[in-house]
Order: sequence, then C-alpha cells, then structure tokens
Amino acid sequence: MRTLIITAFMSLDGVMEAPGGEEGYRNAGWTYRNIAFDEAAYEIKGREQDEATALLLGRRSYEAFAPVWPEMTEEFGRYNELPKYVVSSALTSDDLADNWGETTILRSVEDVARLKGTEGGPILVHGSATLGHALSDAGLVDRYHLLVFPLLLGAGRRLFSTADIDAVPLVLTEHETYGNGVQKMVFDVARQGRS
Repeated sequence: MRTLIITAFMSLDGVMEAPGGEEGYRNAGWTYRNIAFDEAAYEIKGREQDEATALLLGRRSYEAFAPVWPEMTEEFGRYNELPKYVVSSALTSDDLADNWGETTILRSVEDVARLKGTEGGPILVHGSATLGHALSDAGLVDRYHLLVFPLLLGAGRRLFSTADIDAVPLVLTEHETYGNGVQKMVFDVARQGRS
C-alpha cells in the first residue's frame, strides 16, 4: 500500500489558499508578503521532492501548476519527472499539458484508492483543497506535512473539510519551530492496528 501525503502551507486559522500569489484572492502571496524568509523552514519541501514517486492533484491545482512548473526546472525538476495523476470528472486527455510528462486522469476517490493499492512509494498531494477534503473524508490520507504560518487570514479555502466525521487521531512524528515563527508539523494518521 502506497503512502498518501498531503503537503500544505497553512495559516494558523487553517487557510491554504494562494500562498504563492495566485490571482483572485485578496491575501495572495501570504507566505512571502507577511513572513520573513527562513530557508531552514523549507527543508521538508526538498525532502518531499526527493522521496515522492508520484504527484496527485485536483483539477484546479493541475490547471494552475501545469503551465508554470515545467518551466521551473531548478525548483521543481524532480517533480517534473514524476508521474502525475489528476482527479477530475471533466478533464480529457486533450486538456493535459504536452510538456509535463506522464499524466493520468482519475475520475473518482475510488480510483485514488486503487492507485494507493499499487506497488510504489509515496504519493504527494499539493494544493488541491477540494480533493484533499474528499481524500481525508474517505480515510485515504496517511500523513500530513504542514508548514503553519503565524498569521490569520480569515476567508479562504481551508485545508480540512467541515464534514461531520468520526474523530481522526493523528500522531505528531516531526515538529520544529523556526525563527520566523513558522512551524513544521508532520502528522501520521493513526489507524487501528497502527501506532
């Protein structure tokens, strides 16, 4: 069974929308506009890129990343080489980027569950709030890699869904606080028979 990891930049009040400056959100770029840069806080991002064996994205995140990431070879070189899976009920193969490597369209959370059941290493989910909610609610997430920024954003897409679900215990496996107030928190989802 492959490990499914959701990775996110998140404000203290749970907003994950537009950390890098996407248009249409009033607090866009909050990770660099409001917080001093501390390179040490981003160590986990390099590690993720080294360890991931596939990227899983929702349609909107795919459409945001596909025109940009293939050109960012220094920052995302390894990601650009990985197989990509995009969960969408509407995309067709004609909608996929020609220059971003192997991409497979999945139609449902059940398709993601089947992908998790294959041989291979970690599957990393970037962005993709709606997909993340569905995966979490379906019990498919194994780990969260969070960089929590010390600010409140109020409105915006939240990392966690508001579904009325049974409690999901998490085990903190890694934690560090950086000089700029950013906190790294890595949580494993505690499942029955697993500590």
